[in-house]
Amino acid sequence: MPRFDRLATLYLSFPLTCFLGPRQRTRVPILMYHSISDYLFGMSHPYYHINTLPEVFSQQMRWLRNRGYRAVDLAEAWAGLEVGDDLSKTVVLTFDDGYRDFYTEALEVLKQCGFTATIFLTTDRIRNTPARIEGVEYLTWSEVRELHAAGMRFGSHTVTHADLRSLALDQLEYEVGHSKEIIEQKLGVPVDSFSYPFAFPEEDKDFMRYLEDLLNNLGFEYGVSTILGRASRKSNRFFLPRLPVNNWDDISMLRAKVEGGYDWLHWPQLLKKVMFHHATIMQQSPKAI
Repeated sequence: MPRFDRLATLYLSFPLTCFLGPRQRTRVPILMYHSISDYLFGMSHPYYHINTLPEVFSQQMRWLRNRGYRAVDLAEAWAGLEVGDDLSKTVVLTFDDGYRDFYTEALEVLKQCGFTATIFLTTDRIRNTPARIEGVEYLTWSEVRELHAAGMRFGSHTVTHADLRSLALDQLEYEVGHSKEIIEQKLGVPVDSFSYPFAFPEEDKDFMRYLEDLLNNLGFEYGVSTILGRASRKSNRFFLPRLPVNNWDDISMLRAKVEGGYDWLHWPQLLKKVMFHHATIMQQSPKAI
């Protein structure tokens, strides 16, 4: 069955974006990867797959390199957005969770392309020997240190990959703050970036304000989310939008994503979130007598 998001992107949104002349220089695509492997994680619909085959990942990275893109970290990307630099050939590469296949499959490709990346670690799963959880291995601390020495950056992805909005406030602070402390202890450098686990609740403004204050107070400078789209100067630096990439993204789809043709999907997704959020509030409210 054809994917509606793919058809709408390639045959409607992206051509229209190209025709209208997208503001490429004031936007930065932050690509969201997870596992560079053939492991499917039990997912069925292609949109939700979080794996990318090594050969597909290599093709994607080489296309970016051949198109003149340079990969930067979040700090450089945000600094460029703030001052209005030309960022039309800038990309940020992020990898959530800390899967070991980054070390075994992605690192060499990134080195060959001259790219850097940021890996967001779920620290309870990073141990002295490879932890195998639900069929997949995670990085070890020695591999994390080796990757750091090779120029990769690291950020926090909580301690246990918990659904933060469901936690008590003290648990939430522990998940966010303790993971930062652990990575800083292991690497001996400050950790300034955070990746929100699971779908980001952008419809819950009260939660967003609380989390933003918490991240700021804990010393974070930047954060990424699952909000769809490219980052701009107007984005909240603690909840920067990203573009999910997986094994189903051929070069035509990757190009559409990094050049603005996929940004449209944020609005129907936000509408769905808002409607569900309001419906939940109504169900929880006492019935009028």
